[in-house]
Amino acid sequence: MHIRIRRPTEDDKDRLVKFFKIVVVDTFIKEGIEEMVEDLEEEIESKKQYLENDLKSNGELRCFLIAEYEGCIVGTIEYGPASDLINSCTHGKYKNLYEIGTVFVRPDYQGQGIGNLLLNAMIQELQCKGIKEFCMDSGYSNAQKIWRKRFGEPEYFLENYWAEGQHHLIWKIKI
Repeated sequence: MHIRIRRPTEDDKDRLVKFFKIVVVDTFIKEGIEEMVEDLEEEIESKKQYLENDLKSNGELRCFLIAEYEGCIVGTIEYGPASDLINSCTHGKYKNLYEIGTVFVRPDYQGQGIGNLLLNAMIQELQCKGIKEFCMDSGYSNAQKIWRKRFGEPEYFLENYWAEGQHHLIWKIKI
């Protein structure tokens, strides 16, 4: 499978919004939280705003990479300033770090290494900018398993942060 990784353009915007909806809805179903419609819509809206920030600033405020297979968007990743959530949970310790987020892979392409391909490409982007460490977080149990396997135990483990049994994890990663 030949995956093409590139920066998004204005022409990709509508396809990316549809992609965000597909992945977020699937994630909420797999996490058993699909009834949290307001949170689901907020998650999609935040990704749309991140994309807008990227496109308007040419990657300076937020920077996306997309993965395509045969003309279909199959994955995304972005980086930008650490989120308010990360800053709040770390009491500002990560406020000067970049955060890697929006690591999304279409449900029908998951488990094929696309997320790792995107993550490696983004780490190269950060290295080219002289960035030596970043942070990432997740409140989704399936993603937490992947990040624990890749990065080990998180720096912050916020037990029952979202609800009973729904924890929030934050990693600080040196490149």
